Amino acid sequence: MADELRDGSLPLARILFPKVGALPLGTLLTKALRDLAKRQPNLFDRLGEHKSACFFVDPTDLSFAFLVVPDGERSRVRVVDKSEASSAAVLISGPILMLLGLLDGSLDGDALFFRRIVSIGGRTEAVLALRNAIDDAELRPADLLGLHGVLGRLADNAILGSLRAARRLACRGLDQGERS
Repeated sequence: MADELRDGSLPLARILFPKVGALPLGTLLTKALRDLAKRQPNLFDRLGEHKSACFFVDPTDLSFAFLVVPDGERSRVRVVDKSEASSAAVLISGPILMLLGLLDGSLDGDALFFRRIVSIGGRTEAVLALRNAIDDAELRPADLLGLHGVLGRLADNAILGSLRAARRLACRGLDQGERS
C-alpha cells in the first residue's frame, strides 16, 4: 500500500469509482466543458490547432480513462477502457488526485512530471498548449460547474478542501507505511 501512496494514488479509488458507475461521467463532463466554452471561449482559443486533438487522460488508480477533445463548444469527453489509448494523439497519466491538482492549479505539473508521478506521451506541443491554457485560465471547480458568487465559493471550498484532505490522508498513509 505504501507504494500506491508514494505516487499520490488513492488505494480505494477503484472501489469508490467502478467503471460501470463512471459511464454518465462522460456526458456530464462534456456538458461542463461545452458550458465553460460558452463562458470562456478564449480558454479554448488558446489551444489553437490542438483544440481538436484527442487527449487520453488515464487516472492510473481508476479502472477507466477519458478521451477528451477540448474543441470549445464541440468538446467531447468519453469514459473509455484503458486499452483505447492508441486512438489518442496525447497520453496523460497519473493518479486522479494529482491530475485534479494539475487542473485546479494546486499542484506543479513540472514537479509531478520530473518525479515520474505524472507522465505524458504523444504530441507534447498539444500538452504544453493545454497546460498553458489551463494555467492562464486559473480554473476553479466552480468554473467547471458554472457556479458563481456564494454558491461558487462554497463549491470551491468544499471540493478543494476535500482534495486537500484526500492528499493529506494519502501522505499520512505513506508516512505510516514507511515507518513499519
